[in-house]
Amino acid sequence: MIDAGGDTSSARPKVPSIGRRLMSMLYETLLGFAIAFFAAWVFHWISGGRPTGNARHGFQLYLFAVLGLYFVTCWGRWGRTLPMQTWKMRVIRENGQPVGVARGLLRYVLAWPSLLLCVGLLWALIDRDRQFLHDRLAGTRIVLYGDAAARFGD
Repeated sequence: MIDAGGDTSSARPKVPSIGRRLMSMLYETLLGFAIAFFAAWVFHWISGGRPTGNARHGFQLYLFAVLGLYFVTCWGRWGRTLPMQTWKMRVIRENGQPVGVARGLLRYVLAWPSLLLCVGLLWALIDRDRQFLHDRLAGTRIVLYGDAAARFGD
């Protein structure tokens, strides 16, 4: 972000603590399970039963796509999901601009291995800006916004 005088250092948004992001991720997990549950119910209702064989792989891709639709839409349109909004965080590009759909999709795809293998969490402990590995690779960053930036500049 650049202020009126062209200085980029003073306009740098504050970064939330790792603990704050982990609490948001816990909330996100609960919401994700609810989304996946209802998506699975729809799949089960349409397919008429438990998926087997190739249908199982189709089911897994379907859930991946439904969750991706949720995350990419939230990040691309509003810059945050409901849990991120609750914890006063948003995701932006490195230059301070909105994430957009393409960058949001890249972040979503990179987040799966990064978080499932815990590499992203460990990376955040050594990263100079405390960003997750998938954020660093996607060119995005999580920042505080609103009154949280003023009060919790952690």
